[in-house]
Amino acid sequence: MSKEKTDNKHNSEHNEVRYAKRKRRGLIKRFLPQTLFFRSILILVVPIFLIQIIVTTVFFDRHWSKVTSRLAFAVSGEIYLLVNSVEKDNAIVDMEQNVLANIMASKLDILATYEPGKSLADIQPLIKPSVFGWDAMIKGTLDKELKQKLNKPYTISVDFREKWVSISIQLADGVLNIDVPQRRLFSSTTYIFLLWMFAASTVLLIIAVLFMRNQIRPIRRLAIAAEHLGKGRDVHNFKTEGAKEVRQAGQAFVEMKERIQRQISQRTEMLAGVSHDLRTPLTRLKLQVAMMGDNPDIFEMKKDINDMEKMIDGYLNFVRGEGREKSARTSLDDLLKDITLTAKRQGCSVDLDLNGISVTPVLRPVAFKRCLSNITGNAMKYATHIWITLEKRSEKSVEIIIEDNGPGIDENKMDDVFRPFYRVDSSRNQETVGVGLGLPIAMDIIHAHGGEIWLQKSPRGGLAVHIYLPV
Repeated sequence: MSKEKTDNKHNSEHNEVRYAKRKRRGLIKRFLPQTLFFRSILILVVPIFLIQIIVTTVFFDRHWSKVTSRLAFAVSGEIYLLVNSVEKDNAIVDMEQNVLANIMASKLDILATYEPGKSLADIQPLIKPSVFGWDAMIKGTLDKELKQKLNKPYTISVDFREKWVSISIQLADGVLNIDVPQRRLFSSTTYIFLLWMFAASTVLLIIAVLFMRNQIRPIRRLAIAAEHLGKGRDVHNFKTEGAKEVRQAGQAFVEMKERIQRQISQRTEMLAGVSHDLRTPLTRLKLQVAMMGDNPDIFEMKKDINDMEKMIDGYLNFVRGEGREKSARTSLDDLLKDITLTAKRQGCSVDLDLNGISVTPVLRPVAFKRCLSNITGNAMKYATHIWITLEKRSEKSVEIIIEDNGPGIDENKMDDVFRPFYRVDSSRNQETVGVGLGLPIAMDIIHAHGGEIWLQKSPRGGLAVHIYLPV
């Protein structure tokens, strides 16, 4: 028993892990782009973005930090020499007249002034505080080098806008103010390099997007053409273009379309000949039977001949379809109103609910009207009331629901009724139930329009026929 519990626990944990993995994968897919174009853009952007991060990080770590440290090292050494010179020469009053100060200003771009009797506290309010960014980086690097060379109090102020760095050093008798140009401490090639890198990457990305868009366009046109063909619409002006693989797919689609159209045409021509060949002997039989008089045997023969003619007509209608009819924009609500009016004229009670929906999908109107007529005709044979409802499932699809209050169909037979010549109750009179081709013809028409049809139990007591139709 304990082993079984252990195995069950292990299986439960294993299933939980698998469920968690599937959930994580589903979460990742939820945030990924759905179209091929944007996925291709993502494939281009992610490597470029990662390369820029890596290059920027390595550049800052290896190049910029070393260059800035060496510049700060040189400036801090010069400041150290100037401080020692001031402390040794006690007679200096005006630093601007000092030879060393003049040399440093002319040759090293370092401006030095001495304020005797002052302290850092006196001039602290005059120093601008440093901010985050390049200013803080320059100040931090220079501060690190000065700490290693000076053992005196000092302050650093970086004015990045004016491109000057001010250092105030507390001496024994005053404050030594030193102004250093920013170029002595900062390499401007740093951000110029980054700007060039990002600008070049942006330009290359734009060019790649344009090329990728041209490559995706033929695939999108192929998908639209395949969708139109699947919905029974005509495909005009489709030509193969794009890369070699895309052209091969496009050519395969064109050949497939031609084979399908040729097969439909051959089937229609063959069945037209079959119709003529079968109707001729059937007409002769009807004439011969009509000349035999009236008796119970002759009556049964006439009934069999009529049933045979009805079955042949139904079969030919089923296999011939409506392939020659052209597709056109059709008002679906007007079509449903026409079906409702026809059913009411035949004495059936019909309620139509359009829910304020008005759509005009591309349909073969005669074929689609025949499909709805077959469904409502079946409902009128067994029901006294029919409800027709139009609902919008999404921006690109609608659903038609036809319900009745009849006896309905057993759930285990709902799939069988779409088989040709299948009748739910074969013992019934064929004049009442037909030859079993109403729903197969309707399904054939719905599938030709790219839709779906299925049956369910109706809450009104009978059968509910659901028709999903893309618009």
